Amino acid sequence: MNAGRELLTVYLKGIFMGAADAVPGVSGGTIALITGIYERLIQAITSLDPRALRHLPRLHRRRGRAEFRAALVAMDIPFLLALGLGIVTAIVSVARLVHIAQRAYPGPLFAFFFGLIAASAIVLADHVSLDTTRRIAVAVGGFVFAFLVSGEVSSAVPNSPLFVFVAGAIAIAGMILPGVSGAFFLLLLGQYTYLTETLTEFTNALAALATGGSVAALVEPGIVVVAFGIGALIGLFSIAYAIRWALANYREATLTFLVSLMVGALRLPAIKVLNNTPDTTPMAVGSVLAVAIAGGALVVLVDRFTEDIEFA
Repeated sequence: MNAGRELLTVYLKGIFMGAADAVPGVSGGTIALITGIYERLIQAITSLDPRALRHLPRLHRRRGRAEFRAALVAMDIPFLLALGLGIVTAIVSVARLVHIAQRAYPGPLFAFFFGLIAASAIVLADHVSLDTTRRIAVAVGGFVFAFLVSGEVSSAVPNSPLFVFVAGAIAIAGMILPGVSGAFFLLLLGQYTYLTETLTEFTNALAALATGGSVAALVEPGIVVVAFGIGALIGLFSIAYAIRWALANYREATLTFLVSLMVGALRLPAIKVLNNTPDTTPMAVGSVLAVAIAGGALVVLVDRFTEDIEFA
């Protein structure tokens, strides 16, 4: 396969990863496993070396350019750029769809999320062991924490650039770990709806520039997007590594905590569904249940493709 075709394939795989990362309950890391690029992704991330920047002052020389190009290839930068572009393309597109659904069909949307998260918890439950007092304590602690945070706390958290920065650092861990959803963490922290709306606002303002739109309209949503991006970048080299270390050294306890977070956080979509489904006729309730079941079925379908793959 030539280089251009290979990068196009990676870009398309990035689209699938981004689509998964953009909804709570489905993991982009799982999609990376399915498409056979997970090990390469982790290898590329851990190969990033800032010492490559030492070649920049010598780019005006042929040898300097050759050495810089060789350093980029050694770190698999073309792969990361193609994959990242695909992920961003999908996240922007899915965020727009979620933004529309949030306004028009909030009840069914959060019912879908409920199904995604509940099924993810059930699927990962096979990897959970409650055979010690410590693991039971971890499970109870995770459940109580998520239950409290996903209630009144999640609706009271500030939508400030600083908190968005923290949310980005936490969410990126879920985006690259199989079985764990980055969007789920955003939902748990009360930032999911805010960030999907802000991203849509930012892309709309960016598109408006082509027809004479104001640059000022980019500033406010742009600050939020940049804050999230910087947080995600830092989280990629800190929190994500910490979670991978925990999974390597305390696998059962870590998975127990993550699954208990999912179960406790079901409170949030459940509240959203109840608040946005005033019609309790059998048809209305049946449609909400059908959407929730569809969300769960999607996770089960993905799990069928990865049943022979170790998640952590």
